[in-house]
Amino acid sequence: EPFVADEYIERLAWRTPGGGSRGGEAFDPKRLLEEFVNHIQELQVMDERIQRKVEKLEQQCQKEAKEFAKKVQELQKSNQVAFQHFQELDEHISYVATKVCHLGDQLEGVNTPRQRAVEAQKLMKYFNEFLDGELKSDVFTNSEKIKEAADIIQKLHLIAQELPFDRFSEVKSKIASKYHDLECQLIQEFTSAQRRGEISRMREVAAVLLHFKGYSHCVDVYIKQCQEGAFLRNDVFEDAAILCQRVNKQVGEVFSNPETVLAKLIQNIFEVKLQIYVKDQLEEHRKSDAEQYLKNLYDLYTRTTNLSSKLMEFNLGTDKQTFLSKLIKSIFISYLENYIEVEIGYLKSRSAMILQRYYDSKNHQKRSIGTGGIQDLKERIRQRTNLPLGPSIDTHGETFLSQEVVVNLLQETKQAFERCHRLSDPSDLPKNAFRIFSMLVEFLCTEHIDYALETGLAGIPSSDSKNANLYFLDVVHQANTIFHLFDKQFNDHLMPLISSSPKLSECLQKKKDIIEQMEVKLDMGIDTLNCMIGQMKHILAAEQKKTDFKPEDENNVLIQYTNACVKVCSYVRKQVEKIRNSMDGKNVDTVLMELGVRFHRLIYEHLQQYSYSCMGGMLAICDVAEYRKCAKDFKIALVLQLFDTLHALCNLLVVAPDNLKQVCSGEQLANLDKNILHSFVQLRVDYRSARLARHFS
Repeated sequence: EPFVADEYIERLAWRTPGGGSRGGEAFDPKRLLEEFVNHIQELQVMDERIQRKVEKLEQQCQKEAKEFAKKVQELQKSNQVAFQHFQELDEHISYVATKVCHLGDQLEGVNTPRQRAVEAQKLMKYFNEFLDGELKSDVFTNSEKIKEAADIIQKLHLIAQELPFDRFSEVKSKIASKYHDLECQLIQEFTSAQRRGEISRMREVAAVLLHFKGYSHCVDVYIKQCQEGAFLRNDVFEDAAILCQRVNKQVGEVFSNPETVLAKLIQNIFEVKLQIYVKDQLEEHRKSDAEQYLKNLYDLYTRTTNLSSKLMEFNLGTDKQTFLSKLIKSIFISYLENYIEVEIGYLKSRSAMILQRYYDSKNHQKRSIGTGGIQDLKERIRQRTNLPLGPSIDTHGETFLSQEVVVNLLQETKQAFERCHRLSDPSDLPKNAFRIFSMLVEFLCTEHIDYALETGLAGIPSSDSKNANLYFLDVVHQANTIFHLFDKQFNDHLMPLISSSPKLSECLQKKKDIIEQMEVKLDMGIDTLNCMIGQMKHILAAEQKKTDFKPEDENNVLIQYTNACVKVCSYVRKQVEKIRNSMDGKNVDTVLMELGVRFHRLIYEHLQQYSYSCMGGMLAICDVAEYRKCAKDFKIALVLQLFDTLHALCNLLVVAPDNLKQVCSGEQLANLDKNILHSFVQLRVDYRSARLARHFS
């Protein structure tokens, strides 16, 4: 525990008799002082004793430190001496090693010629046996020493080739015969070992055959036997991948050049197995069924390239990409050369069949439609704007547009784009994709959408037709939906194929021309608005009566607005909804604005035809209020403003004569021409009264 002086003094005083009030004892300061003095003396003696002990220990520590330092110095000296000895020993070892290497070189220089001489002597001995015509050596007669015999005969064969033919023709023939026999025996041994699955024996024989001319034949035998029983399933591509995977693990254990052997196996598979398989699959449909031929070609080419991708994992030499590409090209070259012609021919006939089947289902015979460029179409608009189209064609409500036909055409084209991407040469890809796109434009845009628009335009009734059905808006709606699908395919499937080629601008321009041509024809359909206005005129003419605004009994009018107003508003609301469903974007606002302005002009001119009593004027205001509610459905500010102004004008029909000037100077009428205001005031039945004329003037 830590030493605390106060507690120590307290304990000392407590232990001393008379040092504190303990048990009633009286406090004795003298005794306590005496005890303190004695205790201080004891502490001083103890301090001196401890101090002496500390000094002794310090002296001992200093002595041991000096001894330790001295010992360390001695060890350092010993270490330096040992290091010097090691350096001397290392120099000595290096010197001895140099001598040994020199001696080894001298021994090798003496031994190598000796070994060559011994080997030459043996070869001369074996050569002499061939020269005598009798092979006595055990190496030639013992079948177990075929490896040694092969080494000898291979060397003798090389020597024999250098000898003159006229003197050594017979011996050269014998050596060549033995060379051929041994080569055949080795290949047979290799074949047997492969069938038994003895990898070590195969490796041993292959190493011997490596120096023989028949080594390539050994590789051929290996490749042939590897394929025995490997192609038993229907999927030749999967079988080939499994075979190469298995051989890849084995070939490195057998041959010294495994990448060459594996490459030769793959070449054999491509040029034999796959070549035959592809030919059988394609030639069957090449001339009889273009659709199946294209599907098979795409499928086979895709599976072949997928197999090639798997084989890229193996070591096939330095440029395996080029090697595999050449193999694929050798199989498909004859089919890919004219692929795009087959594709275009099939797409053309297939698209024509889809369209014809649709028109046949409708019992419709296609008629010739007007042809010409954009300028010709614009001229046709200029000449026909706001004019009746003449005798119309009754389409019986048929738009001649089919989602099913469009989906089928787009699906066929999508598949064609996919095949084009896979089967076309990279340099020809943009050009081929453009040709497919042109087919789509011809059959979808021209033969189907454009034809439907032309037929729809021809079916628009004249503005004075009664109960006319405006099917052209249905054509517009379907054409709009179809073109969105066409645009999606353009972006999703065509753009990736041409995005980095000059054909991009050509395709974009062609698409722009198509859009402009269709928009021009849709603009021609503005005559539909004339028909709508014509229908409204018929309703007003049939339903509106002169007595509506000049009732016989002014005090007994029970209707809020006229029957003509109710029917016109109902008709207009239906047409507005139809326009919104048929179009999108800014086209909706543009058409609705045009319809709204014409609608306003019709009502304005219609109201000018009647005279109005006071109660009739109130009914006219109610009618215009209802027309204004209908105008709100247009959601066009200009149209609503026009009807607001018309509503304000109708107030002139009922306002008191004294208030006419005040009403005419109001916010909505102040900017109008005075003649317009006057024309409405003249419609009042009381206009001729001197008082009204005086107030208005």
